[in-house]
Amino acid sequence: MRRFPDGFLFGVATSGHQTEGDNTSSDTWFLENVRPTVFTERSGRACNSCELWREDLDLVQAMGLDAFRFSLEWARIEPQEGSFSTEALEH
Repeated sequence: MRRFPDGFLFGVATSGHQTEGDNTSSDTWFLENVRPTVFTERSGRACNSCELWREDLDLVQAMGLDAFRFSLEWARIEPQEGSFSTEALEH
């Protein structure tokens, strides 16, 4: 029987664009919505993790995981070059 070393952490990770959804400032969102496009489907609201992050943390805890690595879509923080969203940073 294999064992994981002491201190090994089990966790999950998210990717901003793939989980946040509706980020119209993102280059990827733009590319999903032009025609022709290389994307089969648009991300739309995705998992809506931007609003449902508390529920995401509850799920991580319910699964008994030790770590949660999340990512934020940079285009949400800096929607226009040189212009930063205080609301996104506070969120």
